[in-house]
Order: sequence, then C-alpha cells, then structure tokens
Amino acid sequence: MAVLLALYLILVVDRSVRLVATGEPIAIGLGVALVVLPLIAAWALMRELLFGIRTERLVKHLEAEHALPEDDLPKRPSGRPDRASADAEFDQYRADVDAAPESWRAWFRLGLAYDASGDRRRARAALRRAIALNRQTA
Repeated sequence: MAVLLALYLILVVDRSVRLVATGEPIAIGLGVALVVLPLIAAWALMRELLFGIRTERLVKHLEAEHALPEDDLPKRPSGRPDRASADAEFDQYRADVDAAPESWRAWFRLGLAYDASGDRRRARAALRRAIALNRQTA
C-alpha cells in the first residue's frame, strides 16, 4: 500500500505542476490543492510507518526480556482473540499501568490488551504512550 501511495503522490504532484504551469487562475488553484493533499497523505504515511517501526522495536525489546504476554487466549474463527476472554484479562494490564504509570512496558502490554479486546483506538493510544515513555528513558 505504501508503494502504491508513493506512486499516486508522484503522479498527483506531476499533474499539479502541469496545472500551475498553465497560468490559468482556476488551474493554479487546483494545482495548489493537488500539492497540499499529497503532502498531507505523505505526512500521514510517514507517521504510520514510524509508528510501526517504533512499535516493532518495542516488541523486539520485550521479546528479548521474555516480557511479552503469552498469546494463549481462545481465538474466534477469524483468528482474533475471543473478546470475553480478552476482557477478563484486561483488568490485570490496567492495574499494571495504574501501579506503574511511567512504565512503557506496562503501557505496551495495555495496548496489546486493548487490541485483543477489539478497541483499536485505545490500543493505538496506549502504544503511542509506550513509545513516548520509551523515548524519554532512552
């Protein structure tokens, strides 16, 4: 997907340059808009790629410490964890964060628990908090 988005960005920037080069006011306006939208898309792409890279680093760090939670929850046919089982384990990870709010490890495991429970928005927020805390301690 990233490669396709990069190709799209290149083509859109090319088209926007051609529009601006016409000298027509409406075409210039469209050309400028076509530059702004790809810049926003490139920013979002880079943000997501960095999130993935940083998250993977933390996973490897926890793997090296043998501190990743076991993936022993019952699975649905889709392969996702059973939500009721994930919710039952969630309280443990929330308590770990409450006990050590500055621990990136606790926040990371909480993010995994949120993801297992199906709450992707909170999972990403917890993982972003873990990344920020890890960067502060590094």
